[in-house]
Amino acid sequence: MGTEAIIALVILGVLLILFISDMFHIVTTSILACIALVVFGVIPFGAAFAGFSSDIFFLITGMMIVGNALFETGVAQAAGKVIISLVGKNEKIFLLIIVLMCFPISAFLTNTATVAMMLPVAAAAVAASKGKFTKKNTYMMVGLTSVSGGALTLVSSTPQLIAHEILGQQGYQTLGFFDISVIGIPIAILVVLYALFVAYPLQKKILNFPEISDETTPQTKKASLEAPRSLFKMTISAGVLAFCVIGFILGSIFDGFITPGTIALIGATACVISGCITQKQVFQKLDWTSVIVIGCSFGFANALDQSGAARYIAEGAVGIFGDNVSPWLLGAVLVFIAMILGNFMSNTATAALLIPIAIAMAVALNYNVTHMALIVAIGANISYSTPLASPALTMTLQGGYRFKDYIILGGLFNLLAFIVVVLMIPVIFMLV
Repeated sequence: MGTEAIIALVILGVLLILFISDMFHIVTTSILACIALVVFGVIPFGAAFAGFSSDIFFLITGMMIVGNALFETGVAQAAGKVIISLVGKNEKIFLLIIVLMCFPISAFLTNTATVAMMLPVAAAAVAASKGKFTKKNTYMMVGLTSVSGGALTLVSSTPQLIAHEILGQQGYQTLGFFDISVIGIPIAILVVLYALFVAYPLQKKILNFPEISDETTPQTKKASLEAPRSLFKMTISAGVLAFCVIGFILGSIFDGFITPGTIALIGATACVISGCITQKQVFQKLDWTSVIVIGCSFGFANALDQSGAARYIAEGAVGIFGDNVSPWLLGAVLVFIAMILGNFMSNTATAALLIPIAIAMAVALNYNVTHMALIVAIGANISYSTPLASPALTMTLQGGYRFKDYIILGGLFNLLAFIVVVLMIPVIFMLV
């Protein structure tokens, strides 16, 4: 293993310790880690901070602005009242409805876009519930559900698309539209049960931080509620949200038509130009913690990738088992490696790294290549233990969570999902 790989692993190890200990704010720790990666020569400055120019970064930032505009114009509050009228003030029923709404969206859109659309809906209902619903009992489950929905169809997440493309390029059987659903559906059922019967009571015990309010003081809250609403601005902000949703769908259907980040920026700009939200409010209300951590997380992923640390971990772990490993055990090992790497790298990078390794192993051992590629794609989709695992999870930091909250709540579900996937590997061998 090269010097850069060793340094990268040391820095990321220290980063993890600082995150868990809460010694510094998560933003400070993230920036320090990226600086260290540059100073110690692991990756150049541009790679360390590349996330701040990525399409996903602008997708998230733009949709946060659109979501805040919905609040400023009163659309979100109106939507929240409608949800309250439909589900009452039982938080578990509300959580069930929100979670179920995520699946059909994330099955056909990116999980990041799903969370970007669903968090304003959840926030609106929380604001309208007068304390009956809370962000801290809702936001993380929206993230977990949306990430889980990435294993429902061929187009719901990039790992299976990468597997599909690589298999086709190398002349092997490609993936069908619903092949990944064999395991995606059980995981979807699992996350619903987990959210209602495990995470919900656990959250009430461990999430002891004060609820984050969208209003800073009782006086501003009262003024906001009494302020007259402009029907024009309400219509514009609602229309912008509809434009973004339609744009995400078209971008998914017609690959390369227009990027999600571009759509979100158009929507955010339209909200400012039309007066739905002022420039000052944009900067005041933007969740800078999520924005900066998302930007820095790409630097961590680039360090693992470009330094060779991730490849060393993957090849070393697979190589331990030699030439006599069973297909089930090989599949379980690949899922585990993908899951661990996916908590610190994007699932796209994880899949791109591991799928060629899995294919080479399958060919050498005379195992079904398509099965192994699909197993890696599934493994890359089940990372939930850190807010770095996916921009969809990073966005839920708006709920006020600490890094250790993700390790407890997301990590427990991660373990359960891993067990389900490993037990279902023989089903893939039979049905796919």
